[in-house]
Amino acid sequence: MSKLTKSAKGQDCQIRIQGICNFNSETVVLAHLNGGGMGMKHNDIHGAFACSACHDAIDRRTHKDVDQEFLELAHLQGMVRSQMIMLEMGLIKI
Repeated sequence: MSKLTKSAKGQDCQIRIQGICNFNSETVVLAHLNGGGMGMKHNDIHGAFACSACHDAIDRRTHKDVDQEFLELAHLQGMVRSQMIMLEMGLIKI
């Protein structure tokens, strides 16, 4: 498990989908962007701190009625917020 993946533990959800997010920091993991290829994921830098409810929604395990583009945008916004936190934590450098 990478330091970026580990850093998600105890963080606030950064995807924050209204009506879906459970705001439970105990369930937060690093949710990788989809699209790395069949059964593959992007690098850890391309992930967002996500609660279990938001993670399930963006991975289409739940809330299949929610627009896919909306979920992708929420994930990207969460990724940017997560990267800023990682930068502040000294886990990534520019």
